[in-house]
Amino acid sequence: MTTRVDNGAATKGMKGGALVVMVSIIAALGGLLFGYDTGIIGVALLGLSKQFVLDDTLKQIVTGAIIFGALIGCVGTGPISDRIGRRRSIMLVGFVFTVGSILSASSPNVAILVLSRFILGLSAGSATQIIPVYIAEVTPPKHRGKLVVMFQFMVVFGILVAYLTGYALGEQWRWMFGLGVVPAVILMLGMLVLPESPRWLLSKNREDEALTILNRVRSSHDKARAELDEIKTVSNRPEGTWRDLFQPWVRPALVAGAGIAMFSQITGNNAIIYYAPTILSQAGFGDQAAVLATIGGAVLINLSTILGILLVDRIGRRRFLLMMVPGSAVALGVMGWLFLGGAPEAGPGQWLLVACLGIYMALNCSFGVCLWLINAEVYPLFVRGKGASVGAFSHWGFDLLVTLTTLSLVSALGAAYAFWLYGAISVLAVLFVLRYVPETNGRTLEDIEQDLKDGVFFPHQKRKAKPRSTVSVAANPGR
Repeated sequence: MTTRVDNGAATKGMKGGALVVMVSIIAALGGLLFGYDTGIIGVALLGLSKQFVLDDTLKQIVTGAIIFGALIGCVGTGPISDRIGRRRSIMLVGFVFTVGSILSASSPNVAILVLSRFILGLSAGSATQIIPVYIAEVTPPKHRGKLVVMFQFMVVFGILVAYLTGYALGEQWRWMFGLGVVPAVILMLGMLVLPESPRWLLSKNREDEALTILNRVRSSHDKARAELDEIKTVSNRPEGTWRDLFQPWVRPALVAGAGIAMFSQITGNNAIIYYAPTILSQAGFGDQAAVLATIGGAVLINLSTILGILLVDRIGRRRFLLMMVPGSAVALGVMGWLFLGGAPEAGPGQWLLVACLGIYMALNCSFGVCLWLINAEVYPLFVRGKGASVGAFSHWGFDLLVTLTTLSLVSALGAAYAFWLYGAISVLAVLFVLRYVPETNGRTLEDIEQDLKDGVFFPHQKRKAKPRSTVSVAANPGR
C-alpha cells in the first residue's frame, strides 16, 4: 500500500505564483549549501595550511574530498528520490549537510577533516541532482528557466558568502565550516511546508494528489487539468532502470546533459574558484588582498547569474551559452599571456590579471546558469531522476579530476600553458553547444520528451526533421 504523506499542509492557503516562488527559493537553499561549502575551502586553506602543514597534495585531497562524496551522493539520490519523493529527499540533503558541517568544524586532524568533507560532498552531490529536478517539475514552463536558475544563483551567492565569511574570520576555519549548519537547518524546516512534485505523485498513481498540487501552483483549474493530462501521456510506463538511459531514443539527452556538465568543469571554472586565492598569492598579492580580489570576482559571478535569470527565459539556454562562453576563452588566453615567463610583476600586470580573472568567472558561470536547468529538462519522466544523477555525476567527476590536477598541472606546464589549455577546451565547448545542445526554452517537459521519441532532439536534427504527424511509430520504440 502506498504511504500518503503531508504535502505542505502549512502552505495550503498559498496558491499560484506566490507558492511557486516560495518553492523555488526554499528548495534553492540547497544551492547555497553547495556554493558555501565549495567556496569556503579556498579561503579556509590559508588557515588550514598553517595549522596542519599541508603541501599541494594534501591541499588537493582536502579540497577533493567533498567532490568524491558528491560523486556518490548524486548517483545514490536518483533512485532514492524516485522511491521516496523529491521533497523528502531534499530534507535528507539538509540533514546530512548539518552532520557534515558540525564534524568539519570540530575536526582534530586532517583525516577527520577529509572524512567530514566527504560527508558534506554526499549532500552537495545530492542537492545538485534532486533540487533542480524538483523545481522544474513543480514550476510552469513559462517561468521554469528563471526559477531553476535560482538554484544556481544560490550556489554563486553561497560562494560569495563564503569568501566574505572567510575574509571576516581570517584564519578561524572552524567557524567557517560550522556556519554551514544555519542554511542546512533552514532548508530542512522549509521543505516541511512545501508540496511534493505532482509529476512524481502521478508516476506513483496518486492522481488526485497530483491534481490538487497542480491546482495550487497553476493560475487556473483548466491549466492544471490540461497539464495533468499531458503528464499522463508520458507517465504510463514503469520507473526506468539505469540501462534504460542508454536506449537509442534516450541517448541524445544523455549526451547533452552529461556533455554540458563535463564542459562546465574542464573549462576550469571550479578549479579557479577553489584556487583563486592561491593563484593570486603566487602572483604577488598578500593573503588578505588575494581574498579581497577573489570576492570581487564572486560579486561579478553573482551579477552575471542575475543576468542569466533575466535572460534565460527570454533568449534561451543555448543562445545564452553561445553569448558568454567565447568571452571566457579570450579571458583565459590573456591570463596565460600574463603568466608567460613567470608571474606578472607588481603594477598594471597584476590588476589586469585580476580583471581577467573576474571576467572569466563572470562569463564562464553561464555553464552554471544552464547546467542544472538543462539536466532537469532533457530527460524523459521515467528516467528523469537517474538521468539527472548522470548529469550531476559528470559534473562532479570532472570537477574531481580538475581539482586534483590543477595545482599539479600549473606546476608541470606552468600557469600560462594551463590557462591556454582551459581556453582551448572552452572553444571546444562552444562547438559542442552548437551541435548537441537543444533549445528547451518555453517548452513543456513532455514536448521535449516527444522530440526524443521522434529523433529530432539535436539542433542539427531539427533542420532535417519530418513533420511529427508523418513519423512512423514503429520507427520509434520509445513511444
